[in-house]
Amino acid sequence: MKHLPNPLRRHLAALRALAVLTVLLGLIYPLAATGLAQVLFHDNANGSAVRAGGRDVGSSLIGQSFTDADGRPVRKYFQSRPSAAGDGYDPTSTSASNLGPEDVIDVPPAGGEKGRQSLLTQVCARSRAAGELEGVSGARPYCTPDGVGAVLKVFPNRAVSVNQPCPATPFVAAYQGVRVECAKQGEDYAAGRTVPVRGNAPTPPAVPADAVTASGSGLDPHISPAYADLQAPRVAKERGLPLDRVRALIEQHTTGRILGFMGEPSVNVLELNLALDEG
Repeated sequence: MKHLPNPLRRHLAALRALAVLTVLLGLIYPLAATGLAQVLFHDNANGSAVRAGGRDVGSSLIGQSFTDADGRPVRKYFQSRPSAAGDGYDPTSTSASNLGPEDVIDVPPAGGEKGRQSLLTQVCARSRAAGELEGVSGARPYCTPDGVGAVLKVFPNRAVSVNQPCPATPFVAAYQGVRVECAKQGEDYAAGRTVPVRGNAPTPPAVPADAVTASGSGLDPHISPAYADLQAPRVAKERGLPLDRVRALIEQHTTGRILGFMGEPSVNVLELNLALDEG
């Protein structure tokens, strides 16, 4: 080695370092970490799989939808909160919508491009649908009765319900003495003043916030006890169970705050639905 040229010696030393580090960090360390995880955290290391009927039916850490082939909620099951991860609860597309509270105006389809609902309209539509499913009012502040954002674009001599395309009837007839129009396709309302209208919906709404908003990861398998309690009468009726029995199961599957003070109580939807199936 000492008789080899300096450049060649440096290359050989680099190759030796590469080989050693590959064995240490590419083989020994991953195998050791995997083995330790299997011994200490076996369930978590294998995806926290939940089994029923001799097969894996989901994960206690990842939410899932309880809908039929057409995407309609299966009425005998508790429903999860919305998801913005891919087509819903896709671990490979975990994400939030990245839409904020100022996202209140829908983007209509144009030039062959798909339109996009604002965050406000998504919340309004989900609240209306949840209200219809549970037999309660889906009314919500800043939402129209037909489930879109109650937002006006106001000009000096006109006002437009910008999220209600014609021929829809505007949610309010007039604003400050000016007749409110429906939104005409192709018109640009960007120059108008944006005015969200609160309306007279109750506070708090009958439909809880987690029924109409997705979690930051899009994978949250939990709902709030309030949302579970809202769904309990429907589930009890569909299954022919006493309401007290369903509420007792909710209580059994409610997890408290971490260390007694962090976070909020939550209900794992998959585990609750499996408990219902088991009777």
